[in-house]
Amino acid sequence: MVVQTPVQALSPKWNRPWFSSLALACCLLAAACLTLRAAPLRIYIVTDLEGASGVYQFAQTREPGPLNEKAKEYLMADIAAVVRGLRAANVTDIIVLDGHGSGAFIPHLMEPGAQYITGKPRPGPFLCGLDESFAGLIQVGAHAMMGTPDGVLCHTQSSRTEHRYWYNGVESGELAQCAALAGHFGVPTIMVTGDEAACRESEKFFGANCVTVAVKRGISREAAALYPFAETSQALYEGARRAVAATPRCQPYKLALPIQARKEYLVFDTPSAPGRRVTKEATIEDARKVVDF
Repeated sequence: MVVQTPVQALSPKWNRPWFSSLALACCLLAAACLTLRAAPLRIYIVTDLEGASGVYQFAQTREPGPLNEKAKEYLMADIAAVVRGLRAANVTDIIVLDGHGSGAFIPHLMEPGAQYITGKPRPGPFLCGLDESFAGLIQVGAHAMMGTPDGVLCHTQSSRTEHRYWYNGVESGELAQCAALAGHFGVPTIMVTGDEAACRESEKFFGANCVTVAVKRGISREAAALYPFAETSQALYEGARRAVAATPRCQPYKLALPIQARKEYLVFDTPSAPGRRVTKEATIEDARKVVDF
């Protein structure tokens, strides 16, 4: 007696060789999808202090003291909301880099589920540990470039000497600098948080697929309409979840090589003298060195 399998019992046409090949291909595709789904999803977060919820004065970001310590708490809350959102979206590997010049992390407020990099010196380029294995870059607490009229605490690298940078003729701030470094590794910027001006700048450089979350609206360089923390925390959490979903649609930000770079900044000949503006130009062969000239 011949025992028919369920497939054979349906119709003789399913016994044809082409169907066997199709069935095998479907099985292999399904296995590949399961493997991709199970693969660790790595996200890299770089933070700054000026764009955090509740921060709007340089007194909160430049000098040690009670205002600075409280501003750091605000930043840690923003980071925690983003990390929780990423974890809810099944991100399994999260690196968070302290990108504020003088440091802004408070260890006992670190949200579980991520690794936090702080302190100096650090080996390699600015975004320590970033490589091709990451699916996306998130910039938390970002600010707009120097000279943005409604940019809260706007500056590029140095707020005191008022640096301004151009790459291939396009003025760029810290948002584009970080994104270009990530772009060197093929990593797209998938989310930006900060004031509305920073979010607007993000869309200009990275397109509409990059998720933005505004936590305040600038009125001037040291004045802002602040949004309640409960609202910004929820928006950051939801934004992180959306950013994971948007990752496949985001493209790395890449500068055409070699990069023709120009920098302008103030030099103070004496402490009391007004600053004089100096210009420096360079050709950069490696996008990882966009600020090293």
